[in-house]
Amino acid sequence: MTDVTQIMASFLMPDGYGRPPLAALLKEGTLVGEAGRLAVHRSAGRRARRRSSYTQRAVARRTDPVLLVPGFLAGDWTMAALARSLRDQGYRTYRSGIHANVGCVLDAAALVEARLEHIAARRDAKVQIVGHSLGGMIARGIAVRRPDLVAGIVTLGSPMKAPAAHHALLSGGVRTLGRLSDLGTPGLMSSECVAGACAEAAFTESQLPPEGVLMTNIYSKGDGIVDWRACIDPEGRAVQVKGSHIGLVVDPRVTGRVLEALALQASVAPAALHVAGSATA
Repeated sequence: MTDVTQIMASFLMPDGYGRPPLAALLKEGTLVGEAGRLAVHRSAGRRARRRSSYTQRAVARRTDPVLLVPGFLAGDWTMAALARSLRDQGYRTYRSGIHANVGCVLDAAALVEARLEHIAARRDAKVQIVGHSLGGMIARGIAVRRPDLVAGIVTLGSPMKAPAAHHALLSGGVRTLGRLSDLGTPGLMSSECVAGACAEAAFTESQLPPEGVLMTNIYSKGDGIVDWRACIDPEGRAVQVKGSHIGLVVDPRVTGRVLEALALQASVAPAALHVAGSATA
């Protein structure tokens, strides 16, 4: 098995963390049950809506918008089930614009930041960000850079403290992207993104305290993709759930924890913008 530090910079794997063993991938088999729970949950929701009158089932529109950011090798479509559940509870949800999270992390962060600015200006409100895996790490860095626009963040299985503490399967994906980038394929994660100055800049920023931004870190000890210990940030509030890494974005039990986190953070952080040029400034 190739040492992950031969692919990624050693500072991305601090002492005390490690990547899950090959057999840990078997834990991701619980995704079948998690997807089943989602199907049952949706079916029950449809029946409940049919039994209820419009006035009984109308949900008050919440003021705080929510931006969802997908994980490594994934796109906005992977957050669709979670987005739908949040909308059912009155949240306005927005896609990140990432079709496939396979490029430079700093480029992805710039795209998400531009999207954040657009949403905040449109809604005249700060935005909460929910990020899965790498998406949570991107959200963490943006919260440091733009606390004026971020009301709170929720990370789902995001190994912020040790980005390289992931399964060998992901390391293989990183290696393949790097080789394709070296061959001239544009828009892909290069070796500079995981072992050079680009990687160092992204990691350093993600370790700074997000001043005034509340953060919830949702993690599972049954995670077969990343070291769950790296998902707990001392700057945030840790919430343990059961399930797989991929299942974090589909399991209704986890969605419930996301809703609780968003509501808690919205109750503490002011939603109104206080930046130059805003209507409330």
